[in-house]
Amino acid sequence: MEKHYAIVDIETTGGRAVRDKITEIAIVLHDGQKIVDKFETLLNPETTIPYGITELTGITQEMVAGAPKFYEVAKKIVEMTEGAIFVAHNVRFDYTFLREEFKRLGYTFSCKQLCTVRLARKAFPGLPSYSLSNLIRHFDIKIENRHRAMGDVLATVELFETILELENSGENVNELINLGIKESLLPKNLSMEKLHALPEECGVYYFHDETGAVAYVGKSINIKKRVAQHFSKKTVKAAKLQQYVHDITFEITGSELIALLLESHEIKKLRPHINRAQRMQQFPYLIHSFKNEQGYLCLEVEKPNARKRRTLNVVAEYPKVRSAREHLKSARDTFDLCARHCHLEKGTGPCFDYHLKRCQGACIGVEPPDEYNLRAEQAIEMLSILLDQNFFLIDKGRSEEERGVVLVEGGEYRGFGYANLEEMNGNLEALKDVIRPFESNPDTKRIVRRFFMDNSKVKVIRF
Repeated sequence: MEKHYAIVDIETTGGRAVRDKITEIAIVLHDGQKIVDKFETLLNPETTIPYGITELTGITQEMVAGAPKFYEVAKKIVEMTEGAIFVAHNVRFDYTFLREEFKRLGYTFSCKQLCTVRLARKAFPGLPSYSLSNLIRHFDIKIENRHRAMGDVLATVELFETILELENSGENVNELINLGIKESLLPKNLSMEKLHALPEECGVYYFHDETGAVAYVGKSINIKKRVAQHFSKKTVKAAKLQQYVHDITFEITGSELIALLLESHEIKKLRPHINRAQRMQQFPYLIHSFKNEQGYLCLEVEKPNARKRRTLNVVAEYPKVRSAREHLKSARDTFDLCARHCHLEKGTGPCFDYHLKRCQGACIGVEPPDEYNLRAEQAIEMLSILLDQNFFLIDKGRSEEERGVVLVEGGEYRGFGYANLEEMNGNLEALKDVIRPFESNPDTKRIVRRFFMDNSKVKVIRF
């Protein structure tokens, strides 16, 4: 089938699409042989252009003052790119900026993409650099107005035409357009168009079998990219997916934390036969704590029955004994705990670590219990999945105005929802009203705690 390409370059006020804006755009339509149409315009970013950007591009505040705003040319951009393959040098940059601009207008911008950086690497291996500046010098490309949108896009056009002249260019182009997937590896009921229509957003995706039942659940910060990875290599798992998958659905979450929590819930609820992890509601192994007769705070890995479990002071739960022991060993090493009091070593007298000066002598009574127990409490804090406070975790939402809200109350994960925080105006009951209830379990506790520990700047509303 004949391909059409929309070769694009933009200039911006900075490097972050969620914060910065476009100041200029140029689009060249190409049929694989020649240029068939062009479009270029300055854009009023409705914000200040930093001095360094003006130095680089020559675009000043005065130049864009009377230029159209993005929404005024949005329809033209859609008309130019619709049905075409979106081509750019470092396509992720240009494509992400356009996608964000359209997102602000409430429109989902989606195109097949082709990166001339990656294409040039395949076509001309061994060059010292694949920056546009270096490739312009290497191929002696004549260019006017470097770092202006039309100048750079015409240089990209010439580079693209040079690559298309090569014997194996068609194969390389198809591989990159198709996200590294060979169509022969796709399930017979899935098309490349179906994959390209998937969102490049954070969320949970579902693979359905021919009956409509869910065969696999996954999560990703980029659903399209992750789904493509499932079908890009020949593996045992990919072969299963190729055999069973007939359709794909998804739920956008915006928040990676909410995606993790929803994925965990859906796997336990739906029990997809291709998923192996996260099916257990309660893990069989645990670390619990207790004080011995001498007053030392001890830790132990155990696999208790249901009756005994209710009598234990559970610190953390694990699906495998190896994971529990490795975590306990890590805590022992981090806080210089005694291997005997962690039940990682049997016997009497000084433990092996005491001879190596990694234990301070709790095993033989040299270190008093009150000193030892301070470090043991720190170890318990590190290992614990218990959430002993009431709070909302506030994360990204599905739009700029929205935020994801996760509720922890009474030591348990209670669920998640979405809210416009400005409209809520600090009303805790209103925040609770948006929460979809979900069951708490060891997995969800661990997910929330790990996110909380790994994201020290996350917004927390305590109550």
